[in-house]
Amino acid sequence: KLKMKTTYFDAVDGGLSARRITLRLRRENDVCICTVKTPLPDGSRGEWECACEDIYQGVRKLCQLGAPAELDTLTAGGVREVCGAAFTREDYEVQTGQGRLEIALDLGVLLGGGREMPLCEVEVELKEGREEDALLFARVIAGKYSLQREERSKFRRALDFAKER
Repeated sequence: KLKMKTTYFDAVDGGLSARRITLRLRRENDVCICTVKTPLPDGSRGEWECACEDIYQGVRKLCQLGAPAELDTLTAGGVREVCGAAFTREDYEVQTGQGRLEIALDLGVLLGGGREMPLCEVEVELKEGREEDALLFARVIAGKYSLQREERSKFRRALDFAKER
């Protein structure tokens, strides 16, 4: 089991969100990980992560690892917390005919606007193999356990929740 606490940040002036850049600091048990996700020209997302002590050290390390240099520029004026999540994760590896999936069970809360909203989620992530196998597995467990597909990430749901009032 992993105890996870995630905080999402934006530049004080909103510069990260304006560029669709996601910056987060996640504590996984006793390890602190900083991650940045950026849009790429082909529509996919670039992702970099590193261990760090705080968000500012994380930004410096991410830029050294190849994250866009604008990340340092955009956060130079400071960052602010915008939302987050706190949950316990249990994960399992599942072998498919041609590959391997990771199944993560998350139970906790989304955080936003000084409030909490319950979180109960099953993630199916393709680690190796065919995307069709992951989709089929997800459909089977969704049907068996009456689960509903959620297109929005934890970040997007927490951000939407933070904006509600």
